[in-house]
Amino acid sequence: MIATKRFNFGTPELLFTLSVAVLLIVVVFPMLLIFFNAFWVDGHFNVTDVLRVLQRQETYQALGNSLVLSGGVTVTGTLVGTLFAWLVTRTDLPFKKTMKLLFLVPFMLPAFIGALAWKMLLSPRAGYINRFFMDYLGFDSPIFNIYSYAGIILVETMYLFPFVFIQVSGALERMDPTLEESARISGADLFTITRKITIPLVMPSILSGALLIMLYSMAHFGTVAVLGIETGIYNIPTLIYEKIHQSAGSFDSIRTATVLATVLVITAAAILWLQNRILSKGRYQIIAGKSFRPSELKLRGLRIPILIFCLAYIALTIVLPTVTIFMVGGLKTYGLPFALENMTWANYSHILFEWDLTRDSIWNSISLGLASALVTMFAGVIISYVIVKMKVRGKGLLEFLGMLPFSVPGSVIALGVILAWSGKFGVSLYNTVWIILIAYIARYMAFSLKANSAALEQVHDSLVEAARASGATMAQALRDVVIPLVRPGMVAAFFLIFLPALRELTVSVLLYGPTTRTIGVAIYTLNEDGETVYSAALAGIALIIIVTGEVLIKRLVTGKNAA
Repeated sequence: MIATKRFNFGTPELLFTLSVAVLLIVVVFPMLLIFFNAFWVDGHFNVTDVLRVLQRQETYQALGNSLVLSGGVTVTGTLVGTLFAWLVTRTDLPFKKTMKLLFLVPFMLPAFIGALAWKMLLSPRAGYINRFFMDYLGFDSPIFNIYSYAGIILVETMYLFPFVFIQVSGALERMDPTLEESARISGADLFTITRKITIPLVMPSILSGALLIMLYSMAHFGTVAVLGIETGIYNIPTLIYEKIHQSAGSFDSIRTATVLATVLVITAAAILWLQNRILSKGRYQIIAGKSFRPSELKLRGLRIPILIFCLAYIALTIVLPTVTIFMVGGLKTYGLPFALENMTWANYSHILFEWDLTRDSIWNSISLGLASALVTMFAGVIISYVIVKMKVRGKGLLEFLGMLPFSVPGSVIALGVILAWSGKFGVSLYNTVWIILIAYIARYMAFSLKANSAALEQVHDSLVEAARASGATMAQALRDVVIPLVRPGMVAAFFLIFLPALRELTVSVLLYGPTTRTIGVAIYTLNEDGETVYSAALAGIALIIIVTGEVLIKRLVTGKNAA
């Protein structure tokens, strides 16, 4: 009698197969359809049509706008992030720990809500700041037009500079200061030390953060949609949205959208490749075996002026737009002065308790966030276990597929999901909540893999081997040994997915149906329909939900770590 190998849930081959199947269905299949629709016409490979699409004036302008906007944001965001990182790490600036936390606040706030606030403040005709200067200070024209390239660049800089700030401040804190001390002893002044020693040593961190800013700016939808479309400034994601939503899904519009999506993918891949090249060169070793606490530059008489400058920046970029959102949300009619007699709670009450559109959007966002976080968290545990703990061929490919959506713009993922699940292949999920859920799972899978892989690395293989030796199946070992030990990583993965999904716009704006609007989509569509006070009221409620979630998560994670 020939013995047969039992193939059950616990076998590495089955876990690997299931993991690959999940990623193929959720990630690879939609991505391949984008490239197929871009380059294949009537069953034939066709580059001529692709070039023709790229040479159209609207697509050519969108590509140029994306480069101009992302380039401008990259330069300004890098300068701002590097300056503030240097101030909080290498000077005796007062309240440095508090300032460092405040400079990270933009990570918590959706950029498109900030854009909405600045539209209310600096639109040429109705912006409150422009009106103040014209009505009370005698200016003949607006002091600034937010509907411009400069306006978009400034607003995106406010929310993207933390990418550089985090990278550079971390590098400066870890840097061995002996080279700077030697240069100072040799008589070099601060400018020379900074130019010839400090900046070259942290340059990889500066460039890495700058490339992340460029990547995110290229993929941003909300800011350009709020501030650019009105004056004809389109970038690639907003043009994709325009083609999908205003051309009735015609073949030509889908074809144009897939070509633009392909350009975004290629651009993102090039940026990530360049970042990896910079970080892998290892030219600058800034952490020595024996290090000292970096010396601080004494600001002396400049301490208070620079502190005031930092606080003014925070007030201008965080406090002012946030207060504006809540104030406009409480106006009886948009455009009225901020006087007590013009304020009302009715807008917030109407949004929360009376208007089905907004109540449904809040419910959709919360339910989609919870569902995508739960599904992706558990799927990420299984896939991470295969990658980290199992010795099977091809797991490197598995890791690549899982991390692929992290480098792909949200509009590309949304377009791929439309092509895959709109009925062409027998399954039609278009205009349902399920198509948004699939897109969220694909987009945030990398977050789950990162968090769970880090947790699994700390679980020694002997624990699972002991459970198997005691007669437990692989499924039992996973349930009773592995999952309890990696629960903190699972919790972290859950919240890393839930909060971004709660405020997501780029994916859901391409996928929503009549009853599946999310909070971000509802805010955007209300603003587009001219319902400014209602969009501001809903944006204020969204900010409360997001900030409350962030605070609760931080306390929960801090409490778990302390325990």
